[in-house]
Amino acid sequence: MGEIFLQTKGITKKFGDVVAVNNVDFTVRLGEIQGLIGENGSGKSTISSMICGIHSITSGEIVLKGAPYKPNDPGDARRHGIGMIVQEAGTVDYLTVAENIFLGEEKRFTKFGLLNKAAMEAEADKALKAIGVELDVTRPAAAYNFETRKLMEIAKALYYKPELFIVDETTTALSQDGRDKIHSIMKNLAAEGKAVLFISHDLPELMEICDCLTVLRDGNLIATIEKSEFSEDFIKQKMVGRKIEGNYYRADFDPSHGEQVALRAEGVNAGILKNIDLTVHCGEIVGIGGLSGSGIHELGRLLFGMEKITSGSVTAYSPRQLSRKEKTALYGKRLKNLVAMTGAKIRSLFKKSKAEVPPVQTSLPETQLGEYKIRSIHDALSASIGYISKDRDKETLILQGSIRDNLCISAINELEIFGVVPSASERQFSKDRVEEFRIKCSSINQEVRELSGGNKQKVSFAKWIGNKSRILVFDSPTRGVDVGVKTTMYQLLYDLKQKGYAIVIISEELSELIGMSDRILIMKDGSITKQFERSSTLRDSDIIDYMI
Repeated sequence: MGEIFLQTKGITKKFGDVVAVNNVDFTVRLGEIQGLIGENGSGKSTISSMICGIHSITSGEIVLKGAPYKPNDPGDARRHGIGMIVQEAGTVDYLTVAENIFLGEEKRFTKFGLLNKAAMEAEADKALKAIGVELDVTRPAAAYNFETRKLMEIAKALYYKPELFIVDETTTALSQDGRDKIHSIMKNLAAEGKAVLFISHDLPELMEICDCLTVLRDGNLIATIEKSEFSEDFIKQKMVGRKIEGNYYRADFDPSHGEQVALRAEGVNAGILKNIDLTVHCGEIVGIGGLSGSGIHELGRLLFGMEKITSGSVTAYSPRQLSRKEKTALYGKRLKNLVAMTGAKIRSLFKKSKAEVPPVQTSLPETQLGEYKIRSIHDALSASIGYISKDRDKETLILQGSIRDNLCISAINELEIFGVVPSASERQFSKDRVEEFRIKCSSINQEVRELSGGNKQKVSFAKWIGNKSRILVFDSPTRGVDVGVKTTMYQLLYDLKQKGYAIVIISEELSELIGMSDRILIMKDGSITKQFERSSTLRDSDIIDYMI
């Protein structure tokens, strides 16, 4: 075993009444890659954030090289030899690449109160090239995609030559090439006698890369498992406290779908996308795969109206919009339902029984379809298209908003009565979604930014499925999600397929695409180059050659 670099002794972190980390003792050694694993909300990111000075410690202590350690902020942690890549976006869009890499450290390049931008940009270029990346460091971070921004963060962390390098879920945001790059970096650091703390939900990845695994559950340390004891089933059981049986994915190999077309792209050109033809049917899961830069993420944005089309068209076929007369009739039914619900609650006060809420029609029959040309986000919303971006925090969720606000904002048309959304309807809708998707939170009023990555993703799912979006475009749907939640999400997607939803899954995880899709479309250089039908014999090796 290597020399001890850092120890936690009984560290506890509370957010209000919620205990995120409970009396945890663990040790980080030099020369080792240590995995930190657990279900969403188990406390992994909270522990790493306390080590890096992002969160303060409620009780307990951290010992660094035998001395008490209380970091004030990430800059303080950096000066003590600790660098971290956070799970979500850690860059500021409007700052340049160079300014992001040296954010908070500008004094390195300041003399007599003047900032030497040329020197800063030269050092930023040097930091990026050290990890094999070449960028224009004078451009704003917003000019680059999510993966490239993660590589900026890696360059920043490694520039300061940390003795402890913490990687929080970063690999799920990277393509295979990016993953290989960071795996190589971690192995090299360990070989140089540095320490690596690696947080991930990808068990095969952890088992391949790590020397040991520390398992957390509900904020408590459950076990530290040495490499000689690694077993996927054993690790899963430690994570969730029970044996997980069966496969994540669909058990059938029937590439089935309904006759009705839900979404169609014809001859579309937009940015890097070239001559895209795509059809998705009701009751079908279409997977989109490819390397980073192939256009897969841009295609997802296009289908949701976020990319400007230069030629061709995207058309959705969804339940048509209500006329004013139909809306008035529907509002009347909702008002009647609200009155009945209120009466039931009043009666329940005297009978001490649960209020019974009568059902109410919330939309037209689904057989009455409308045709929508998708040129904007407004068009996509009108066509009942729901979209989860790979860059979830920036393009799917309002981090400063409450869970309630995030869930209800996409369901206004479902909740309003004569143009007004009753608070009671909002509360009930939010509580139902939190319960249905098992979102771990203190209340529906908790801010989304305080949730774990997996619980943020549950809010993203609930936001669109709860508002009855019939066409779902999900980019990297299980990013940052633990094994238990993945199983639930895959089952949910299959259930939605069986109910006639049209689903597009965009992913760099070939196993996910093979496991869930009726058809897989492979993209390269902005074009769709190959299609694969669902089959029990389809393997990663059959697909990869068409991606490279």
